[in-house]
Amino acid sequence: MEHRPAGTASDAEHDFRVFVQGIAASLHRTAYLLCGDWHLADDLVQETLAKAYSHWRKVQRADSPSAYVRRILINESRRGWRRNRNITVQPDADVADIAVGDMSDQVVNRADLLQALQSLPARQRATVVLRFLEGLSERETAAALGCSEGTVKSQTSRALIKLKSVLNRGDI
Repeated sequence: MEHRPAGTASDAEHDFRVFVQGIAASLHRTAYLLCGDWHLADDLVQETLAKAYSHWRKVQRADSPSAYVRRILINESRRGWRRNRNITVQPDADVADIAVGDMSDQVVNRADLLQALQSLPARQRATVVLRFLEGLSERETAAALGCSEGTVKSQTSRALIKLKSVLNRGDI
């Protein structure tokens, strides 16, 4: 085995690979919930990881590398939202892959929830996804979105009101 001095490019690549293994599933889930399409989500995660890799030293020095990369993901998804403002994205047609039989009539099935999420404005959708589906705190969500905790609270409140309205009306 060859000995390498600390701080070499190979060490950085190894650190990046370990980091990606730990965060990839969460990034894919978040990206899918943000855009509603697995193929777009894969592209979004690839763009995010490419940017993270190109700025890896800066990412490593961040207080929370995961939050830093999640912020890149949010920024990349916003870029897509700006480009495609007039295009409505429908969740993947392969709902059977994600739909799970439910024992209670009071629980909304996943396909309905995904469609309801897509009805939200982009910032509200990102807030709900990060807060409730990724389990981030208000502070972590604010850091990921680049806004104040108060904005996270107000966006969350508005999003939940709209989700409740959409799900109760059956507009999906």
